[in-house]
Formats: sequence, structure tokens, C-alpha cells
Amino acid sequence: MGTLYLVRHGQASFGAEAYDQLSEQGLRQSRRLGEYLAHKGIVFEAALAGTLRRHAQTHAGICDGMGIDLPALAWPGLNEYDSAAVIATVHPEPLAKPDTPELYRHHFRLLRDGLTQWMNGVVSPRGMPSYTDFREGVVAALDHVRTRHTGNVLLVSSGGPIATAVGHVLGTTPETTIELNLRIRNSAVTEFAFTPKRHMLETFNTLPHLDHPDHAGWITYA
Repeated sequence: MGTLYLVRHGQASFGAEAYDQLSEQGLRQSRRLGEYLAHKGIVFEAALAGTLRRHAQTHAGICDGMGIDLPALAWPGLNEYDSAAVIATVHPEPLAKPDTPELYRHHFRLLRDGLTQWMNGVVSPRGMPSYTDFREGVVAALDHVRTRHTGNVLLVSSGGPIATAVGHVLGTTPETTIELNLRIRNSAVTEFAFTPKRHMLETFNTLPHLDHPDHAGWITYA
């Protein structure tokens, strides 16, 4: 039986012109996770990652913290949905930069509404696949792991694909999958035990590498 470690990327640049870039905090989170994994003696036989910049940077930070060279198999099916395109399906007008708590909450209320409609097949965000196809890209990565590996595997992705993977394993509704998605923290670890036949959820959204008072301020969501 193997273990698949699904890691959400470190803090990106929410509210900035280019979101797909780790912040300094995100880089620290990634390296710290790698240090923790090395301290636990975890050895990976393979790695997969989405093709976004924040995925590559997070994977590099983990490897740096572990002191290893572990190339990741690039897997586009692990890329995040386009949140702006999702929001545009329910709010076509441009949104103000979310630089206040109220605007931040408004952004995520619209995102939740758009995701619900996309996942239920009501809307088709511009430039995005259907949710059925999005889900199939995630499930294909899971199938790749369980059919080709037997040990520890690292997977670096985003909140949407990781929540979709959990929803697939547990058989959750779209609404529950969305709630899982919006609670996943930066650099959080979700673990699946796997056999050649199936995946089984072991842990969800954990931050063992930040479980110390010195790192209390490192916990972020966006």
C-alpha cells in the first residue's frame, strides 16, 4: 500500500495583477514543508504537479527543504480552474480589487455561486472545460498513481483539484466539494492511502509543518 501526499501550493499573490506567483510567505511555507518531510524520513518514489508557476515553485521549495532532486511529472489536469472566468458567469461586470474584508468576502461569495453552477452544468465559464472534463483530468492523475506506484508519491496542485480528488474518493456532492475547496490552506497536506484498485482518505488539509508557535502567522488561505 502506498501513500499519496496531495499538497496545495504555497501562498500565491491574491489581489495582485499576477496571482500565479508565490509570495515570500508562500516560498517559506513550501521550504518548511520540505524540511518537515525530511525530518519525518519520508522518501518519495515519484512526483506529479500541475503546470502553473505556483505549482512548480511549491514543488521546488519542497525539494529544496528536503535537500533532494525530484523531478515532477507535469500534469495539466492538476491545474486550477480560472476563478475569474467562474465569477464572470454570475457577475459579468469587473470586480474591484479585493483589498478590504468586505470585498474579500464578496469575491468568495460570487466564486461559491459560480462554482455551484459550473459543477452542476448550468454555466460554461469562458475558456474552461466542463466540470466533468475537469474532474476527469484529476481522476486520471489518481489512476496514474495507483496503477504505477506502490510507495510514497508527492502531488502538488491547487485547492480545486485537491477538493475534487477528495470528493471523488468520498463521493461527495458538488456543494460539499466546494466547501472542501474553500477551506484548503496554503501548503496544506492531504493524504490518500492507495492500492492498485483504489484510494482511501487518510488526512485532509493538515499543516503539521506549521504546528509550532513560531509559525502561527504562516497559516494562509489564498
